[in-house]
Amino acid sequence: MAESILIVDDAAFMRMMVKDILTKNGYEIAGEAEDGKKAVELYNEHQPDLVTMDITMPEMDGITALKEIKTQHPDAKVIMCSAMGQQAMVVDAIQAGAKDFIVKPFQADRVIEAIKKALS
Repeated sequence: MAESILIVDDAAFMRMMVKDILTKNGYEIAGEAEDGKKAVELYNEHQPDLVTMDITMPEMDGITALKEIKTQHPDAKVIMCSAMGQQAMVVDAIQAGAKDFIVKPFQADRVIEAIKKALS
């Protein structure tokens, strides 16, 4: 069975890009969320194998959502997605339990490499 992945990003275009990369590589999409609050709800509902989480989002940012998911599900696997120049936030995310991070604009091979590494 294909691993399921929850895609979290406030930009529909970014979610579409990640979804495209993942489906072409045989992953199943567990759901999509446009903010951290929805991400936590969807995680609890679907318990996907992995989450790709944007850092900067309205309502609840990615690091807060990551901490909330990790509190309820300590073994949750989350990869953070960040724009260039968010290094400080990436460090916070890794300390909060993120497995890895990928930088926008996404390169398909880097996305798949990070996901395979996090799932192994």
